[in-house]
Amino acid sequence: MADEDEPETVERDPDTSDMFGAPGAPKPAPAAEPSAAYTVIARKYRPRTFEDLFGQEAMVRTLRNAFATGRIAHAFMLTGVRGVGKTTTARLLARALNYESDTIHAPTLDLSVDGRHCKAIIEGRHMDVLELDAASRTKVDEMRELLDGVRYAPVEARYKVYVIDEVHMLSTAAFNALLKTLEEPPPHAKFIFATTEIRKVPVTILSRCQRFDLRRVEPEVIVKNLEMIAANEGSRVEAEGLLLIARAAEGSVRDAQSMLDQAIVQAEAGETVTAASIRDMLGLADRAQTITLFEQAMRGEAGPAIETFRTLYGFGADPGQVMLDLLDHAHGAAVAKAIGPQALIMPKEQAGRLAAIGAAVSAGTLSRVWQMLLRSHEEVRRAPDAAAACDMALIRLAYAADLPGPEEALKRLQSGEPQPSGGPAPAPSGGGGGGMSAAGIGGSVNAQARMVARDPEANEPAPTLQSFADVIALIEKKRDIALRLDVERYVRPISFRPGALEYEPAPGAPVNLAQRLVGRLKEWTGQPWLIAAQGGGGAESAWERQKREEREVRVQIEADPFIVAVMDAFPGAEIVSVRNLPVPEASPMTDAPDEDEDE
Repeated sequence: MADEDEPETVERDPDTSDMFGAPGAPKPAPAAEPSAAYTVIARKYRPRTFEDLFGQEAMVRTLRNAFATGRIAHAFMLTGVRGVGKTTTARLLARALNYESDTIHAPTLDLSVDGRHCKAIIEGRHMDVLELDAASRTKVDEMRELLDGVRYAPVEARYKVYVIDEVHMLSTAAFNALLKTLEEPPPHAKFIFATTEIRKVPVTILSRCQRFDLRRVEPEVIVKNLEMIAANEGSRVEAEGLLLIARAAEGSVRDAQSMLDQAIVQAEAGETVTAASIRDMLGLADRAQTITLFEQAMRGEAGPAIETFRTLYGFGADPGQVMLDLLDHAHGAAVAKAIGPQALIMPKEQAGRLAAIGAAVSAGTLSRVWQMLLRSHEEVRRAPDAAAACDMALIRLAYAADLPGPEEALKRLQSGEPQPSGGPAPAPSGGGGGGMSAAGIGGSVNAQARMVARDPEANEPAPTLQSFADVIALIEKKRDIALRLDVERYVRPISFRPGALEYEPAPGAPVNLAQRLVGRLKEWTGQPWLIAAQGGGGAESAWERQKREEREVRVQIEADPFIVAVMDAFPGAEIVSVRNLPVPEASPMTDAPDEDEDE
């Protein structure tokens, strides 16, 4: 009889089946088991064929033609920024050189079906494919030991392939030891080098290799790759968030995939990853808000610009990143001014705002803003208080945005235009006042000149608006870019008289357009305005009138007999755009008869 205090005896192991075949109780898996076997996206979606390489079509085309004609180099040099696929391309080349199957017995770039040696090469255990890291084997003795085996034939594959990553890390003596082998290699040896610092590789090595510069992958290509990966992973990510990742990757597919891996876990399972969460993950400021900040600085509104920056800073935006965004906006405005908003890789609404800034200011002003922002970024990076340095940079930018450039100031001096003048400032009633004579006068005159250049309309009378065209001209003069675009696009004027405007809003007009227009006109003219949005009956907006005139001009040109003859002579041709070329001015000098013409 068992003692009552003894523990109850377990009759059988719960993990084993009973005598009738019933399984035992399932054993719960450890919580950390799934994560231990997880493969990151950058490794899981590493290209397995040359068709999977993104953005390297030129290199693949060259290699395909070389393999097809049998003109295969003995050494390849792959260079490019991190994450564009140098090491992956080297492994694919090693597989292509040693590819062999039941039907194919020659090097080929068609790797859709694994050959006899592909699995071993992918897993890094093939005897004839040696993958080395030059960062850990930089000495000449290690290179000589490696090259001692070059003269021996491969064990089982077609070629003995040496893949040397980060080859620029080799020492000078190691490069010299490699030089003779590259100059006269055995027919069964192939070398594949990869580096991010091509300038550190000796020219004598480069001249003996076939060089491929792997390009940075364009953001739109990266976005397509990320969309494919997200769909395969069963995750939903907003398109704007994928574009943020593609821009932050700076042409590196691996970096983009690593950031996508991090972004997927920003939302619960089954939920959509928002662009806001990705922006917070990357530490980026809201791009639309930084464009607003740039617009305020370019209008000279220092106070609102600082308030906008402090709002961004309160949400976690890094001051250095804000300055980088402003640099990017200055560059985008300049590019849009030179080429057009279609050249900017960003949403159309943001590209239109930057294009409006570029259209409102000169190229010289944008160039000076770029230089100022470059210097400001360095100051923000070095300052003990980055936020304070960013405040001062915005004040400086807002103050100097409207100042004339050196060329314009020089023209004013040469043309004899009246310059601000001022007499010597009265000396202070204390000792040492004489020391301020020259410096004080120069400083006061310069300060007065800057203030006049900063606000040239300070002493002008308030403008009088007699027509709706005067309203648009005043908005353009005051450089309120956003208001001007909205008024030209959405305002269909019905009636106008000084102090009152009735208009029909075009489809898509902002709700607060009338309120904004009332506030600005009252500020600029000094009198109250009554602006009402009516239901219909308005004339064309300025934008609609411009588009109609363009269509009419295009119809006239298409009906021109000469154009018709040209279109008939070249089937398939089309009129892309219509531009008015400036008429060259006649030379003021008349062509006098040459007295020595007979001679």
